[in-house]
Amino acid sequence: MSLVIHPEIFERARAEEGLTAFFTGRDPGLDVSGLTNMPVHFPIQEHTSLVSSVTDIASREVADAVVTGKRGILLGLKVADCVPILLYDGRRKAVGAVHAGWRGTASGILKNTIAAMVRDFGSDPRDIAVAIGPAIRWCCYEVGREVLDPVVRATGGGDYHMEKNGRLCLDLPSANKYQALSVKIEVENIDVIEECTYCHPDRYFSYRYAKGPTGRQGGFIGIP
Repeated sequence: MSLVIHPEIFERARAEEGLTAFFTGRDPGLDVSGLTNMPVHFPIQEHTSLVSSVTDIASREVADAVVTGKRGILLGLKVADCVPILLYDGRRKAVGAVHAGWRGTASGILKNTIAAMVRDFGSDPRDIAVAIGPAIRWCCYEVGREVLDPVVRATGGGDYHMEKNGRLCLDLPSANKYQALSVKIEVENIDVIEECTYCHPDRYFSYRYAKGPTGRQGGFIGIP
């Protein structure tokens, strides 16, 4: 049985959206039957910086972010420690969904997605609401310099990494928040769900906790 989390930032949004978790068992957390009747478009995720603009539910491309201004398409993504990010522009009626692991964060995939919404739909970043979903946090995400340094180069300054007991710890949700702010998303338009997927194996799938293959949470957004 899956649980759908509705970020508060979308409380007044005229969109169907949700981030899924799970309660028990082997449920992959990707059931949206209680969320919407719209067909779901999943990109082929490969930890890229690519953003796909979706107009046809049948077309699938390699991309780790998708945007659409077309009604009736639910954008979907799959995560298990990486950051799920949902975007909504109520003025231009456009939405986006982003899968941001450390590679995507280091290549600025969220910034690329916002740029795609500006380019394709005429969005103003100040009109875009951003929900950053549950992911592994710095309490549980120790990394090496080969991970931290590229993320810092893409993000700049901010409180999203630290050294603890001689180990480097990285907080990808916070890094993506700083990246959103850097491209003029308003701070009041960003909602970060603070839960750590590794800390809550009873609630979320975590690749690091499982030490290998596991199920996936989902992130979904679309305009009916």
